[in-house]
Amino acid sequence: MSSTRTRTRPAGRSTGFGGTVAAEWTKLWSVRSTWWTLLAAVLVTAAAAGQLAIYAANANTNDDPTDDRGIVTVGSILIDSMELTQYAVLALGLLAVTSEFTSGTIRTTLQCTPSRGRVLLAKAVVTAAVTFPLGLLLGGVGALVAGPVLGEWGTAPVAGTLRDLLAVAAYLALVGVLALGLGAALRSAVLTLIVLLATLMIVPLSLQEPDITVLNRIADGFPAVAGGHFMAGDVEPYPASAGLLLLVGWAVVALGLGRVALRRRDA
Repeated sequence: MSSTRTRTRPAGRSTGFGGTVAAEWTKLWSVRSTWWTLLAAVLVTAAAAGQLAIYAANANTNDDPTDDRGIVTVGSILIDSMELTQYAVLALGLLAVTSEFTSGTIRTTLQCTPSRGRVLLAKAVVTAAVTFPLGLLLGGVGALVAGPVLGEWGTAPVAGTLRDLLAVAAYLALVGVLALGLGAALRSAVLTLIVLLATLMIVPLSLQEPDITVLNRIADGFPAVAGGHFMAGDVEPYPASAGLLLLVGWAVVALGLGRVALRRRDA
């Protein structure tokens, strides 16, 4: 007489990748820092877009944000305002993982889902799923603020503005994932933010300052510069699609570093 063995799944463990994504989604929205970060992103976008639009409308600066034809548009204002707005989105991405290391809840997460690669991938999916529509929202806020200020100076084809909105959303989603990957690798919110500031702003600006061709080409490979070329739809020094691919590459490498760190070190 044969007996039938029934295998039971350990209590509290995720049933698959979908379950892991659902858990990460719930965790992200269950903390107040997420909501404060979203509010900060909206306020910073409105302030930055409004200020840039005022400068452009009153010709108070020689560095007015322009499109590829040298014309100030709502889209070019939005793209330029991302230089500040992105840091609120970066905070959202890095806090999605560093907060768990700080509080120690990462242990519970990994007990429920022992596959660390799955956990990190789920976090990346959730981060992108939040930051992409957030980028569309921020773009809409920026357009609503900048449009009336620019008036006739800000007129542009609707298709062009929509393209700018989608490009801004894609950029923010990718830098959010980049921040997540670095946060998983470094585990410290402060250290991750320092590295992000250096990577996105300090190092590329330092390379561009001497106006030496070789250094400028190196700077063009950094994520914020590549993202800027992508959002602006540039054709020089490389096509916008190449800028997008460079940005994707940075996000993938950051996730790879985070996965290696999660596998090699205890939670």
